[in-house]
Amino acid sequence: LHQIRDLADTIINTSKLNVHELRDLVYEKFYGQRDASAMLIYVTSFGFRYGVPEDSDLIFDVRFLPNPNFIPEYKPHTGLHPKVAAFIASFPQTNEFLTRISDMLIYLIPHYVREGKSYLTIAFGCTGGHHRSVMMAHEIRKRLEGEGYRVKETHRDVNKT
Repeated sequence: LHQIRDLADTIINTSKLNVHELRDLVYEKFYGQRDASAMLIYVTSFGFRYGVPEDSDLIFDVRFLPNPNFIPEYKPHTGLHPKVAAFIASFPQTNEFLTRISDMLIYLIPHYVREGKSYLTIAFGCTGGHHRSVMMAHEIRKRLEGEGYRVKETHRDVNKT
């Protein structure tokens, strides 16, 4: 392999590196410092009655919030509807939860980046996946985007009955 080695621009001695250290060294050498905003974050809502999304890294249960499903005016709408979202947001525990979860995620995400994760899936669940979890996923997406993260929002069970 001497002929190939002589052609190399960069030689890395891997004898004392574990797989994570090697990945970090190669990434920094060829791409520069890892940037937390390069991570793709998926924020999704779901209904517990349909099961927990298997690909979720972090799961938050929002069934402790008052349920708009029991208000006839709100039942046919999702948590994206302004009146439904306003109803959910009208409770102090909603805003405190949003603040606490946002702060925790903003703390955690750079640590996930340092560990080499290129994507993170955050799931919010309520009973049916129509109201509370949808509103929460939407709000968290907006907050994370406001911090400069790339975020994709999905609602797995919003069309199920």
